[in-house]
Amino acid sequence: MPTPVSGVDAYAVLAFKQEGAWQVGLLPEVLTEDLDGLVSAVRQQPGENGSFALVDIADEFFIVVRVQQGRVRLLLSDVTAAVAWDLAAQVVEDLGMEAPGDDDLEEVWPAGDLDIFDDLGLDAMELGAILSDLDAYADEMLSVLTRRLGFSEAYERVVDAVTGR
Repeated sequence: MPTPVSGVDAYAVLAFKQEGAWQVGLLPEVLTEDLDGLVSAVRQQPGENGSFALVDIADEFFIVVRVQQGRVRLLLSDVTAAVAWDLAAQVVEDLGMEAPGDDDLEEVWPAGDLDIFDDLGLDAMELGAILSDLDAYADEMLSVLTRRLGFSEAYERVVDAVTGR
């Protein structure tokens, strides 16, 4: 049975563009355990191309929740996280998938919408390359992703403030 995130380092960062400039802020920690709450929070900031949350759970995996023109798009960096973590299990369920079985835990693979940032210049192939780096922790993948999307400085400031780096 998956466990909740309580007691581990987890954070959710909201990002959206407004008048051509990235706006980045921290979402309440309680949302790192609640997919419906994340979707609601992201939906409140429409931005020019929608808005999204980047959620890092214990540097083990990350989730992207993007709301664009009313449509909810999800990405889970490692589907095997659904076996151990409640939020990942919620994402897998929302995607209409089943959590991997014990025989499938050796392989790490993403689940969800690899085209989630296509309109922002990060296509599925490049996102797949970021996600396939098995030596990278979730926070490192998110740093690469935000650098590629063009708001890494603002993202790192928010993350540094919450993690105390």
